[in-house]
Amino acid sequence: MTSVPILSISKAFSHVQDQRVQGRCRYPLTEVIIIAICATLAGANTWAEIETFGKSKIAWLREFLPLKHGVPSHDTFGRIFAMIDAEEFQRGFVSWVEGLFSVIEGEVVSIDGKTARRSHDKAIGKDAIHVVSAWASETGITLAQQKVADKSNEITAIPQLLQLLRVKGCLVSIDAIGCQKAIAQTIRNKNADYLLAVRGNQPQLHEDIKQWFNDADANGFDRPDHDYCKVVNKSHGRIETRECWMISDPMVSEYIGHGGGWTDLRAIVRVKRNRQHAGRIEASQAYYITSLKASAERLLSATRQHWGIENCLHWVMDVIFQEDQMRARKGNSAENLIALRKISLNILKQDTSKGSLRQKRYRAALDDNFRLKLLSQI
Repeated sequence: MTSVPILSISKAFSHVQDQRVQGRCRYPLTEVIIIAICATLAGANTWAEIETFGKSKIAWLREFLPLKHGVPSHDTFGRIFAMIDAEEFQRGFVSWVEGLFSVIEGEVVSIDGKTARRSHDKAIGKDAIHVVSAWASETGITLAQQKVADKSNEITAIPQLLQLLRVKGCLVSIDAIGCQKAIAQTIRNKNADYLLAVRGNQPQLHEDIKQWFNDADANGFDRPDHDYCKVVNKSHGRIETRECWMISDPMVSEYIGHGGGWTDLRAIVRVKRNRQHAGRIEASQAYYITSLKASAERLLSATRQHWGIENCLHWVMDVIFQEDQMRARKGNSAENLIALRKISLNILKQDTSKGSLRQKRYRAALDDNFRLKLLSQI
């Protein structure tokens, strides 16, 4: 029996308290968690599928787990994960990530939320859960997640998520809902820089930034504290043009930053996007504030990297892991199942062999050696 594939998982989740009545538990909590992770890695999306995987692969699992009483039923999996404290499980997730992965200096860490649409329960008035995630753009790893409390929104969840993270030297990017003074301060307290989208939810700030750029337009951007870049991409019959203007005038920092209570604001940014496809033209414009004094090229790249969280995390959760079809509703089961899927995705991301994520999950279901290889990487 070898413990190599489960060593990091066992250590990270060892502090999670077992909420069951002691002395009446046939299945050790660590075994339950490890079986669930292995099964999710191999394509299981529900408690019933996790049970099926466990019973089908019990001989393989016994190579590194005792499984004295075999594999739990799907009802037992669901009941145990509903009882597990979601905050403790989240701390285990973060501990596991920090033990194996590290963010890169200057990396863009995107923060954004997603709703698991079918996790609601109308019979008891329970809304679908909404989870905010932190995603590292360079490594493609989910760093942590935080459930939005009932009757609340992302504004309260984002600071809680930030407290979990080690993002020193990173650039934290958040959509307009996260454009809050307290959030900017929290990011700076973590020794990171912020890049926050500005829209109508901050009307005065939005208007001030627009006015600064209108004045700069009128003056021809002729000052040395301005920067500009333009990028054109052509693919599949589509032409996309992105332009970025950055103003780091000290007067801007003084007027908007200190006067407006925005900690260490050093630049304002405008990005224009123009997409031509099938004879149609789509144009959009966005504004940002940032504590990072960098080139327009660097900031334009960061705004584009931010939306990688939509394609590389949220889309994958929906399409590959079928998160929007998730029916787990009792207790903390939905939040913990989402965490299991992100753990599995992080493991899959480490594999450099050819094949899509969907193909790798299918291969992990069929090939014991490939599954062991994936687990041995962690």
